[in-house]
Amino acid sequence: MDMDVTNAKEFLEYVIRQLVDHPDEVSIVPTLDNFGVLLTLKVHKDDMGKLIGKGGKFATETIRPLMKAYGYKHGANISVKLAEPVGGKRYSEAPELKSVDEALGEL
Repeated sequence: MDMDVTNAKEFLEYVIRQLVDHPDEVSIVPTLDNFGVLLTLKVHKDDMGKLIGKGGKFATETIRPLMKAYGYKHGANISVKLAEPVGGKRYSEAPELKSVDEALGEL
């Protein structure tokens, strides 16, 4: 059975909107390649922790297996990627970018 990517996107969007505090800021970008369907999920920066969970368990043990099962039922390989929101924790921890001259000057 061929799967409509839109249905997978809408299913994941429905589930995620029920879990977050900012449901209007949930967006999913589907892409299709030789490996299957990749659903890139973007949420408000304050909701990211809810979706990742402690130690990444909620994302890896709940969201991704749910979508794998959905894809299995519809004959497709579905993967979910959580996009780090602008202003999120990783952005604040990212090292400051330096020019080539500054980097060479430190050597």
